[in-house]
Amino acid sequence: MSVPDDAQVRALIEAAERAFLQGQAADSDRLLATARSLAPDHPAVLGASGTQALRSGDAATAKGLIERALESERSSPGLYLNLATALRALDDPEGELRALQQALTLDPYFFLALIQKASLLERQGRKRLAARTYQNALVTLNPGAQLPASWQPLIEYARRTVFTNLNDLDEWLRERMRETRERHGQARQDRVDHCLAAILGRKQIYVQRPQQTHFPHLPAIEFFERSDFPWLASVESATDDIREELLRLLEESRADFTPYLTHDSAAPLNQWRELNRSRKWSALFLYKDGEPQPQNIARCPKTVAALASAPQPRIPHRAPTAMFSLLEPKTRLPAHTGSTNTRLTVHIPLIVPPGCGFRVGSEVREWQPGTALVFDDTIEHEAWNDSDEARVILIFDIWNPLLTPAEQDLMAVATEAMAEFYGAEEGSAPPAP
Repeated sequence: MSVPDDAQVRALIEAAERAFLQGQAADSDRLLATARSLAPDHPAVLGASGTQALRSGDAATAKGLIERALESERSSPGLYLNLATALRALDDPEGELRALQQALTLDPYFFLALIQKASLLERQGRKRLAARTYQNALVTLNPGAQLPASWQPLIEYARRTVFTNLNDLDEWLRERMRETRERHGQARQDRVDHCLAAILGRKQIYVQRPQQTHFPHLPAIEFFERSDFPWLASVESATDDIREELLRLLEESRADFTPYLTHDSAAPLNQWRELNRSRKWSALFLYKDGEPQPQNIARCPKTVAALASAPQPRIPHRAPTAMFSLLEPKTRLPAHTGSTNTRLTVHIPLIVPPGCGFRVGSEVREWQPGTALVFDDTIEHEAWNDSDEARVILIFDIWNPLLTPAEQDLMAVATEAMAEFYGAEEGSAPPAP
């Protein structure tokens, strides 16, 4: 008698499973019977026969068949999961847990095994460990992946359980931390709050993702404290003068506001496709890549005088940058990151109709006219204007104050040198500071 071909047997088993999933039970049984007649002791045949027994409600037979399959095929997490399912039906929780642990040892990201383990922990009254295991199961799911419809109830139940557990944890933390929070009532606690919010699944922790120059060992701070910049009050105090100059520009020279984005249409920047070369987001520069714009400066002397107190980088052909940024009605800037964390970005809101907003990382702020926002634009951020009017802010850059004076000088020279290095070849874009 000839030895059956392994590939042939496995192909029959796969075809039988496909037929079952398509609702063709009779075809599935026929294909499995053919495989069983060819190789009754083949581990795939034993495993499939065990699954068939499970589906028919015969857990004891299923257990025996799957254990026989595992004698020669111990690398299959699916077999261990089926064994765990049979052991649950036979009311053997210790054996079920051992089988699930074997499955997860082989594949720690096995969604169905994690779900069943969480369910087992729930049955044992270990609600908190169950919720953490459900959370681990949800983490294994690839966003956007096409998932079997049969998984949806499991996913929804897992999400509800995790949500309830995190609410319980929140209450627990509030009670346990109340005395300590009161004792430190005068100290800043926002970073602790952010940390706990991330644990509770209510916020994300964003990191710096510069498009070009990434300076190491600088913390990822979304919005900086206003108290870090003593000169800020001087700039803010000139808001009325700055707005007056802006309104004159809008009345007399609005055509001088040009599209902020002017990328080569062949550049791989799909997120900006709608706004590239569009006046939906336009700017009028006072300084652009370190180059003064004399005509605009002449029309905005009070704005330029107010900026003199800000510690802006001075790098030939690269910095400073200062501009009026105009966002047309019903326009949204997609989430994006800036070029380098060696500098910060400052917004001085000037014209802000209701319906405008701004997010940096996990923090959403509303622009308040005359109140500056200082942020690290290498952390993912986005802005929107849902109103029926234009929104205009003054934007300029400053050195990141966490760089030492020596580091600022060195990076200024390095940035200028890189610009010269690449600028020697036409069409090359030098890195930003």
